[in-house]
Amino acid sequence: MSKNAIGREIPEELDGVKLTPFDGAVKHTPLVRQDKGNRQLPRLNKLVDTIEQAVIKSGLQDGMTISFHHHFRSGDYIVNMVMDVISRMGIKDLTIAASSLMAHHDELIGHIENGTVTQLITSGLRGKLAKFVSAGKMGKPVLFHSHGGRARAIEVGQIKIDVAFLGVPSCDVYGNANGYTGPSACGSLGYAMVDAKHSETVVLITDFLADYPNTPFSIDQDLVDIIVKVDAVGDPKKISTGATRITQNPRDLLIARNAADFIVASPYFEDGFSMQTGSGGASLATTRFLTEQMEKKNITASWALGGITSQMVKMHEAGLIKKMLDIQTFDQDSIESIAKNRLHTEIDASYYANPLNKGCAVNKLNVVILSALEIDLNFNVNVLTGSDGVIMGASGGHSDTAIGSGLSVIVAPLVRGRTSTVTENVLTVITPGESVDVFVSDRGIAINPRRKDLIEHFKKVHLPFSTMEELLEKAERLVGKPDSIEFTDRIVGLVEYRDGTIIDVVRQVKALD
Repeated sequence: MSKNAIGREIPEELDGVKLTPFDGAVKHTPLVRQDKGNRQLPRLNKLVDTIEQAVIKSGLQDGMTISFHHHFRSGDYIVNMVMDVISRMGIKDLTIAASSLMAHHDELIGHIENGTVTQLITSGLRGKLAKFVSAGKMGKPVLFHSHGGRARAIEVGQIKIDVAFLGVPSCDVYGNANGYTGPSACGSLGYAMVDAKHSETVVLITDFLADYPNTPFSIDQDLVDIIVKVDAVGDPKKISTGATRITQNPRDLLIARNAADFIVASPYFEDGFSMQTGSGGASLATTRFLTEQMEKKNITASWALGGITSQMVKMHEAGLIKKMLDIQTFDQDSIESIAKNRLHTEIDASYYANPLNKGCAVNKLNVVILSALEIDLNFNVNVLTGSDGVIMGASGGHSDTAIGSGLSVIVAPLVRGRTSTVTENVLTVITPGESVDVFVSDRGIAINPRRKDLIEHFKKVHLPFSTMEELLEKAERLVGKPDSIEFTDRIVGLVEYRDGTIIDVVRQVKALD
């Protein structure tokens, strides 16, 4: 027996279980109140004054992995702001595991060149940074993954995040944060939520401190270690630019009409179906044409998934979509909707598309509409590298939704400029052809031969059907055959499929050598 801090006799062990004697009210609980007598206790809130203080307090060291999210899109200030501080502090050999990187993150080139950053893990790259990587100027290959693949990798420990630097539009002094209040509102924080749950240390960076408790919250206080208030986390004009507009381009409208007609004639267009569409011109126009048919046939979608746009919000408010699951919010109408509408629900990336969890939302999709930079005769799709071989896009949720949905529809023009979208073999496979069901272009519709059920179903439907080989011939008559791109043997990128296997590699473009 031994006496504890208040003089009570406590056995050292009972029934084989070791007991720890009480040792004082604050010995093992550091975050407690400051006003109990005159004791010197830690601060109740988690605020520090500067990003440098946050970095020091986080314990960031050489060789660690840090993460960022991309919900602020082209308006993001966080990545450059944090990396400038880390670089000045002399920390080296970091891995950046970002949900995606944009063209305005070109400043990372300097941090790579000075050794601050030696590895990138991301869904996509754009701009000068992408060209820098394509030219073979980074020591280690970039690891590209889908949104669902990233969530899987973080949850199983393949990607171990030491410090997550997460920009949030609002939070309180304890770390309850959301994405739809404050001057830099971005809507859903679905990608950041996974990082917050699984990182060793979580640093929130905000420009709006709300009163405690900041409810409802997307990230809760129990996950947050450090908070920094800055002047601005992003440019609101570039985070959201108002309503996402439907294209007036005649070619995109023709693609959209073809896609809508195909979906409406398919066995998947029935009352209660579910859907996901993109934010591109043809996808948004397809949504509009589907709206007309849903109203005409009195069909309602049970739910919509993915990056939510104003078009989806309008359909919901008109009673055509019952519920919306939001991983990323694309425009102001959608931000306002997620803030006030209980049927517009924020989800994290694991719920959205993690292939190894107990049930991700993409597996319940009936119809998804996706874009493509290239698609080949085997229906493999490339959304990462351009026709010149240079990295310019992102894997995103492409492969996740294609395999999870009942009907995956790829929409793209047959030719762009002097380049055919249809090729014998795409430069980089992001989504394997076995998960793609139909390609819809302005010059024809090709059903994947693997989908014999769809081919049989559409035998009596009058639409501009072609084989992929016929579409390639049409394209080559228009633009000819392109010269082959020369690559070196050096691998600059590894393309990870959503299950963690490597589906393709990206090689250095010789012309950039």
